[in-house]
Amino acid sequence: MSMIRLTLLMGLLTLLLVFLGGMLFGESGAILALIFSAAMNLFSYWNSDKIVLRMYNATEVDDRSAPELMAIVRELAGRARLPMPRVYIIESPMANAFATGRDPEHAAVAVTTGILSILNRSELEGVIAHELGHIRNRDILIGTIAAVLAGAISMLAQMGQWSLFFGGYNDEDEGVNPIFAILAIILMPIAAMLVQMAISRSREYKADETAASLTHNPLGLAHALRKLATATEQLPAGNVNPATSHLFIVNPLSGSSLRSLFSTHPPIEERIARLERMGLHRA
Repeated sequence: MSMIRLTLLMGLLTLLLVFLGGMLFGESGAILALIFSAAMNLFSYWNSDKIVLRMYNATEVDDRSAPELMAIVRELAGRARLPMPRVYIIESPMANAFATGRDPEHAAVAVTTGILSILNRSELEGVIAHELGHIRNRDILIGTIAAVLAGAISMLAQMGQWSLFFGGYNDEDEGVNPIFAILAIILMPIAAMLVQMAISRSREYKADETAASLTHNPLGLAHALRKLATATEQLPAGNVNPATSHLFIVNPLSGSSLRSLFSTHPPIEERIARLERMGLHRA
């Protein structure tokens, strides 16, 4: 079901792009915006591991410097039939973790010292399995494709704004009501962002399911998420870059209910409830 939902959401992003591009600039405008957006996002995708790890001053560890963490990652990577990813530790009281890398052969898993200090082994296994789930499910690639489409829509909207501002848009030539064009310019990027966020949230649920399967212990991750949610509420995010918040296992940026509409993460209570139901079914 999740794959059908993902396909529908991706298709909706594509339709939004084609509709807005065709309405404002014709086929050529949509293609141009898509090319520019793809170039920017693919550069980020290809270099994502280096960029984000450097951003958080992550230190690569090995069997000597972090034996227990390495053993957990190695065992779970073997269960997932993945190459052993590089493992990093970030010196930060923030309790969180993320995975990055363009494919399983170039993947990295990073955890903070904060998360290592509050989780027991079974909880940490759940977190690591979740991140390996993102790697196995190719979520970084999926997120990049969604970002390319959403970015192209936003770029088209910006082009349309400038065209209207400088009087370059002619409703007689285009056959479109200018009021409708203005509404589309304003609303289409918002709609695209909501769809992109929905895709991201669906991948979080999928990674949770993968973690439960790999560890055979859904409650380990459920308990970890409860601890991480509490820690996030108590400790400010600090120097977290909002552009990278989607990478973390829990959103490090707390906010209002309105902001949650645009969150890259599903409600933590719902994630925990799903995992607890899985635990009941396994009992």
